[in-house]
Parts: sequence; C-alpha cells; structure tokens
Amino acid sequence: MSVIKKIFVNGKDEVEFFKQLEKRQGETNKKVTAVVNEIIETVREQGDEAVKNYTLKFDGKLPEYYEVPREVINDALTEADQSFVDAMLNAIENITDFHTRQKSQSFVNPKENGCILGQKVRGLDKVGLYVPGGTAAYPSSVLMNAVPAKIAGVKEIIMVTPPLKDGTPNKDILVAAALCGVDRVFMSGGAQAIAALAYGTEEIPKVDKIVGPGNIYVATAKKLLYGAVDIDMVAGPSEILVMSDEKANPKYIAADLMSQAEHDKLASAILVTTSESIADRTIEELERQMQSLSRKDIIEASLRDYGAIIICDTKEQACEIANRFAPEHLEVLFENPLEYVGRLDNAGSIFLGQYAPEPLGDYYAGPNHVLPTSGTARFFSPLSVNSFEKRSSFIYYTEDALRDAKDDIVLIAEKEGLTAHANAIKVRF
Repeated sequence: MSVIKKIFVNGKDEVEFFKQLEKRQGETNKKVTAVVNEIIETVREQGDEAVKNYTLKFDGKLPEYYEVPREVINDALTEADQSFVDAMLNAIENITDFHTRQKSQSFVNPKENGCILGQKVRGLDKVGLYVPGGTAAYPSSVLMNAVPAKIAGVKEIIMVTPPLKDGTPNKDILVAAALCGVDRVFMSGGAQAIAALAYGTEEIPKVDKIVGPGNIYVATAKKLLYGAVDIDMVAGPSEILVMSDEKANPKYIAADLMSQAEHDKLASAILVTTSESIADRTIEELERQMQSLSRKDIIEASLRDYGAIIICDTKEQACEIANRFAPEHLEVLFENPLEYVGRLDNAGSIFLGQYAPEPLGDYYAGPNHVLPTSGTARFFSPLSVNSFEKRSSFIYYTEDALRDAKDDIVLIAEKEGLTAHANAIKVRF
C-alpha cells in the first residue's frame, strides 16, 4: 500500500477527498467542552487557587514559582547558547522589518463646512500570550506573537506557559521572551491559564486579547471565552498544499509535505501536480526520506489518512483546486512561480519557488506564521500588527453643518420608528 493516496481529477474523487478533510476535526468534542466549561467557571470563582489546583492535578506537581522572577528570565538569556541567540535576533530583525510596514495610521479629515471626521488607532492595553511547554515548546511562536504586538503599541504582554516535568520553565521560551520584551511570565498551562487571562486573578492580570497555539483544551477555552476577551483565531490542524509542474524536484516536494505532516496525525499534506511522473517520484522520496525522521509514525499516519497527491491536467486547474482548499500554507513550485500570485486568492501564506520552503516562513523570513486553517483563509488573514490595534472613529459637527443634515437624519430615524433618535436632532433647532 502506498504511503499516500493518488487521485486523478475527474470532478468527483477530488471533491470527495476535500469533503473528508472538512470532517477532519468535526465539532469540538462534547466531553472536552464540558471539562473546559467547568475549569473556566472554577477559575472565575476561585482565581489563583483554582489555577494552582489544576496545575497540580494535570501536571503532577506545582512549579518552582508561579510568576517567573525577572532575574530567572535574564539568566536564561545570559546562559543561552550564543548561536541560538544570534539566530533568534536575526529572525526578530526580519519579523520586525516586515510587520513595521503593517502599522496603521490615525487620520483626521477636516471638511470645508467646519466638520472634522477621523480615526484614532492605538495598541491594546494588555495581551495574553499562550506558549505550549514541554516537548511541544515553540520559541518561534513567542517571536511571531510578541513582535507585532510590540509594534502595535501593546502596553503589556503577559505570557503563560506550562512548566516542564521538573517544575521549571523551558529555557528556550524564556530566551525568546527576554529578546521580545515580554513583560511578565506565569507558569501555568491548559484551559485554566486561558481562563485566568480572560477574567484576571489576584496575580494574573486580566487581558484584552489572548493569542498563541495550544492543545484542544486551550483551543476550546479560547473559543468559549471569545466575547469576554478577544482571541487571535480558532486554529485547526496544520496543512500544506504544494503545486508543482514536471520540472519541480520530487526530493524538495516530499521534504516540504513532511514538514507539515510531522506536526500532528490530523495534519494534511497535499501535492497538486500536472505530472504523474512527479507524483510517482514524490511517493518514492516520501518513503525514502521519512525513514530517518524522528516523527516518522506521525508523518505516516498524517499522509495515509489526510494526505493526497492530486494529478490534474493544467496549471489553471491546479490554481482552482488551491483556491477551493484555501490552505494554511501554499507552495508554488511551478517554473515561473511569480506569474501565479495574482490567481491565488485563498491561502494563509504563499511560498514561491523551490528555495522558499515552508519552514522559512515558520521561523525566519518575516511574514507571520500564525495563519488561518481549515479553509478559513477564504475570509481570515494571518496574525498581524492590526490584530493588536483598536480603532475609534470621531465626529465633530458645527451647528450650521448639523442644520444642513437634520432633515435627512430625522427622515431616516422616523422611517425606522426611532422617534427618540429624531428627537435628539430636533431639540437642537
């Protein structure tokens, strides 16, 4: 049996495959929702005591400290391997350069009649950053969330992260926090940490928005608390779609597919190609390369259950399939990839050419790696500086200007049956 299924485009088989993918996650598990609801309510009522009790229950022991002292964060940076620090600084420089260009401007629009309209843009006051700990610790997530928040003008970033099994913080995460200017770090994970950020406790401040990846309990808590607090997005399993013609390198294609398949057994890795020869050679490369990879079992399950090689007739058809799927990551390994940017409307991030593999975006190039999944790239965008900004409009009218507008306003208000609205205009004249 092949490591990944082959599908020839016929208007039926590829459609069936995409329908199966849509069921991949299904509705949030009812048992998980019930557990998370109970955690949220308990933390809301009991605060830090509940957070610590859940930490003891789920992690087996309380961490060395609840809030990580500033000197411990600074020591982690001082003691870190210099090559790792330099790599992180280079990544931060690229991320900063890209995201600085996204910053919105306030504006004032004075009219000839003396009215003044405008928009005021400023950063959120407090943002909570969730960072997974243990084996799934991603310092790159700290960079991708904290850097745009700082550029937006967020006043305070509160990070929560679960302790390691020995009760200490993950040093690599502390290094990233120190380099990005994270203000406070608390040793707590899971739904209890999300609830603490949403409602505030005696020690953990209440925040305006929660960002960062997590397991199903964290994702469910964010979803349930949306409204009490803003969130970045409800993320599903990772996914990549690679488009290739007959000139692409199967070795690169296979490596790039597996770079996402290793995330999770539910991850989806898809090749859409105009060449059956490339399809077959990619399968050979998948089987060869995965033998030496540490997460081979996860890759195998992901490719078998949610991966596919889709063979189509034309590059135009490949573009249509990509837009239909709206992948989180989209690689274009066509001979002249820049020609196709204008045709690709639905993707979280687009990687162009054989030397722009997906991990380049995950860690280093500059664009954000927090991307919409599960087809939501049709209407959602990547995390950005704008995600950490809030806007207020303002209006100033003179007496004469309001007099000129009053009849229109009263007419519209009375059409809607809102006579008090009309009255608020009429009493001034």
